[in-house]
Amino acid sequence: MIGKTRFHRFPDVGFILRPDVWGHGFAKEALRAVLERAFAVHRLPQATADVDPRNDASLGLLEGLGFRRVGYRENSWLIGGEYCDSVDLTLDAVAWI
Repeated sequence: MIGKTRFHRFPDVGFILRPDVWGHGFAKEALRAVLERAFAVHRLPQATADVDPRNDASLGLLEGLGFRRVGYRENSWLIGGEYCDSVDLTLDAVAWI
């Protein structure tokens, strides 16, 4: 297994991959499939995501799929003893089509 992409809870989508496969398009391919199913089968009106603002690759991936930035939260996650901020993003189903 190289990673996973899923909706943790509708409408929040997430993804994680092993570092040795970053940059090969796997996350984009997986996200496309998950989003397509969410919008077509589950009739989800919108998908959301939040990303550490230091993670340029993930921000670029999501924005390349049509997500747009809608907010910024400070100290939103405690990871490894460090508080991290979040960029909030959204993708409307009508924009996906």
